[in-house]
Amino acid sequence: MAKPDPILMALTQNRLDHICRHMGWVMSQTALSPIFSQAHDFSCYITGRDGQIISQADGLPAHAAGGGFAIRALLKAFGDDIHDGDVFLMNDPYAAGGNHLPDWVMASPVFVAGKLVAFCCDRAHQSDVGGCVAGTYNAEATDIFQEGLRLPPVRVVSRGEYCNDLWQLVLLNTRTPELIDGDLQAMIGATRVGGERIVALAQELGPETTAAIFDAVLDHADARFRQVVAALPDGVYVGEEHTDTDCFNTGKFNVYVTITIAGDKLTVDFTGTDKQMKGFKNSPVANTHSLTYVGLASFLGGDFPINEGTFRSATLILPKGSLVNPDAPAPQTMSTVYMGHEIVHAVWKALAKADPSRACAGWAKNAHGSSTGKNAAGEAYVLYHWNGLSGAGAVAERDGFHQIGLLGALGGLTIPNVEAYERLFPMRILRQEIRTDSAGAGERRGGAGVHYEAEVDGDVIHNFRSESIAYAAFGVNGGGHGSMAGFSIESDGKLMNDLPRYGIRPLKNPKFKLDSSGGGGWGDPRRRDPSLVVRDVKDGIVSVAAARELYGVAVDANGTLDAAATSRLRAAAAE
Repeated sequence: MAKPDPILMALTQNRLDHICRHMGWVMSQTALSPIFSQAHDFSCYITGRDGQIISQADGLPAHAAGGGFAIRALLKAFGDDIHDGDVFLMNDPYAAGGNHLPDWVMASPVFVAGKLVAFCCDRAHQSDVGGCVAGTYNAEATDIFQEGLRLPPVRVVSRGEYCNDLWQLVLLNTRTPELIDGDLQAMIGATRVGGERIVALAQELGPETTAAIFDAVLDHADARFRQVVAALPDGVYVGEEHTDTDCFNTGKFNVYVTITIAGDKLTVDFTGTDKQMKGFKNSPVANTHSLTYVGLASFLGGDFPINEGTFRSATLILPKGSLVNPDAPAPQTMSTVYMGHEIVHAVWKALAKADPSRACAGWAKNAHGSSTGKNAAGEAYVLYHWNGLSGAGAVAERDGFHQIGLLGALGGLTIPNVEAYERLFPMRILRQEIRTDSAGAGERRGGAGVHYEAEVDGDVIHNFRSESIAYAAFGVNGGGHGSMAGFSIESDGKLMNDLPRYGIRPLKNPKFKLDSSGGGGWGDPRRRDPSLVVRDVKDGIVSVAAARELYGVAVDANGTLDAAATSRLRAAAAE
């Protein structure tokens, strides 16, 4: 078959991206859980008939490759036993290409004229998938069996008929069956909407032409990314990042990466990374691929689409039994955040040695946890304290984003609306405001964290995951580090002592106070435009004292700049 017309290929890519976004709208409007409707913790994507992602225009960057692993696991499990009207569900990191157990993939095969042409899919974080702890994040887990229900690829709808026995099995293994039932229905509905539009596309073009265009879309992404890689100097570049706890003991647990650039090809070698840990931060293969791609794409930028063709030129080496490729049954639920954060940072640090001008300052880690309990109606709830997220790091082109949180999402998660949260949960958010001087100083300033205070009614089980208590996001090219986090909790009016970094505690009418951390800065703070420092002082991001000490800018509390004093301060610093 002749190579597809490039205009037709571009139009088809745009159409596929629109289909993904439409699937996302369906999810947001029909799902029951706030984790979807408020936070958008899901991704919609389309693969070709071979399981290669050809579009993921809606959702989280951290899901960029994991979905393809899931569909290829489905194809391996079912082979030709896939039919029009089927729907499949899966989540296991070791058997089903999952990134962590809470993210479930729903996949609907798309047939045209009796031929399989694509899969329409969504990967979505479920409110509770069983295990020892409500909400699934079991900070005390030492194996995957303590984390929740493990699903290989299973058929939940067969030729249009629901497999009710399997459906009931799934609902029996969650503390929030009403939410799961509604959310899974929303996921199926979204994939069906996408499938209808893929059918219309394939009927216009023909199944074989459609398949050829899908292949061409992947080839185009591959070619564009190779052009970006080829512009970098050949060489061997090393980066590393660490976490200081395995959830049970402090230490130094390293992600180590060596990136070799040779022409238009990359080798990303994680040899030297520490062995898998006792706690639940190990990163399975699909998750490690996704977060490595997040690191590559966000650093290199460039005008290239994001699909699985994009990263064909990148070869990953993942040592077995390590933090980035654990052996079963290692626990892994926290992996999308940590080791995900460490993987991205290690990749950024290595690439910064190849091109320092594009160095990315570190994103702050987080200290927010999750609370579970029962509301006045006796219904179980899972509350994520996302209103206490941290700030992002700066880059050459812009300041860091405030209170944007999880690095693997790159801002794709939405901070929940306070009023909606107070309506959905037995809680009151008392404070959510910028934390002055939490952002790393720089010519480009890091993003600020927040002061977050909330109280929850009743008996609560709180799951701690306080990574940023002892971690400051790094600055680059002369930029300053961001702040560390701090938090306190009252239970039944009494201040709690000896709070764990990771762990589970029962609380009564708890009151949470969290000072979240800030992102790192980029470049020498004394080179920052004084007018921007004045604006930051007015906005409460930088104090008057920090403006003088760190930025060499003399400004009063009213935002009045003393230009002469500023010149003297900066001249003295330059001597």
